[in-house]
Amino acid sequence: MERRPGRAGLRRARRRAAEAAAGMGERVGASLRDIARLAGVSVKTVSNVVNGYAHVSPVTRAKVEEALSQLEYRPNLSARSLRQGRTGVIALALPELDAPYFAELSRFVIDAAAELRWLVVIEQTDGSLERERRILDGVRDHRVDGVILSPIAIGADELAARTDATALVLLGERIHDGPADHVAIDNVRAARDVTEHLIGLGRTRVAALGAEDNAASGTAPLRLAGYREAMAAHGLPETVATVERYRRDQGAAAMAALLARAEPPDAVFCFNDLLALGAMRTILSAGLRVPEDVALAGLDDIEDGRFSTPTLTTVAPDKAQLARTAVDLLKQRIDGPADRPPKEVGAGYRLMVRESTVGR
Repeated sequence: MERRPGRAGLRRARRRAAEAAAGMGERVGASLRDIARLAGVSVKTVSNVVNGYAHVSPVTRAKVEEALSQLEYRPNLSARSLRQGRTGVIALALPELDAPYFAELSRFVIDAAAELRWLVVIEQTDGSLERERRILDGVRDHRVDGVILSPIAIGADELAARTDATALVLLGERIHDGPADHVAIDNVRAARDVTEHLIGLGRTRVAALGAEDNAASGTAPLRLAGYREAMAAHGLPETVATVERYRRDQGAAAMAALLARAEPPDAVFCFNDLLALGAMRTILSAGLRVPEDVALAGLDDIEDGRFSTPTLTTVAPDKAQLARTAVDLLKQRIDGPADRPPKEVGAGYRLMVRESTVGR
């Protein structure tokens, strides 16, 4: 019959743990020795269970896990990380924290990092070249093990000249085939798919809303390329509206300009959902109907679009896959050889057809 620790033994173990914590000033809770004494095993066996090693019998593992639970053991992750020469902290640098897409993506990155017991510190760059440079060149002083960056302003040449050896993974569309690991969806194909959807509804005056003047790289040129491929394949004329930023007010203003044309569009592909929601407001305020008069689609699948009236057709990037892949690549870069060639990894997406293109 298996002997279980009595109440007196449990109290003594907890008291010793508290005394050790008070004396050391750095660990709160039970030590491995306390766990071993309570479970009737060696300290090495407890360590093997805590660190997830497989070569422990099920019976012994169960005894150790019960002792861990009873003494409310919490590992000292900071001490462990420092012994390994790491902090257990990574940085996530994004252009706009108040943009729903990046807020949703952040949550997935935090969730994926938590599975590795990593903490995530978040920095907003505002798409500023100076801030992105500071992230790339200054993270060494902030004791982070790696950086996930969604760049807007910095280019491949500056990235290649980086002197900080901190592990780096890029998110988004700014730099492809660069000197760092990179994960993104296929924006050209995604834009082509949503444009094909609008054309397939019988719309012949399909406009693109979201191009940026003088943008040579990044999201806008890729989505514009996909739109143009679809329009050319069907022999349809292009209509392109430009914006300065991917915000609701910019979508509303650009849509007003499109409606003022001699031949306004009967469908609009907006390069993100915020632009589409702004455009929807302008269309409805003009007394027109969505989708009967103007079919409307976006890209990003933010939560707002699922609750708008009508609900918004959009392309849904697999944000969970984007985040998990970025974290996995960062772990490989932290743990692996420094000279491993950079990886380009694609993430999936889905076309979410909703009321703004097909009605109720």
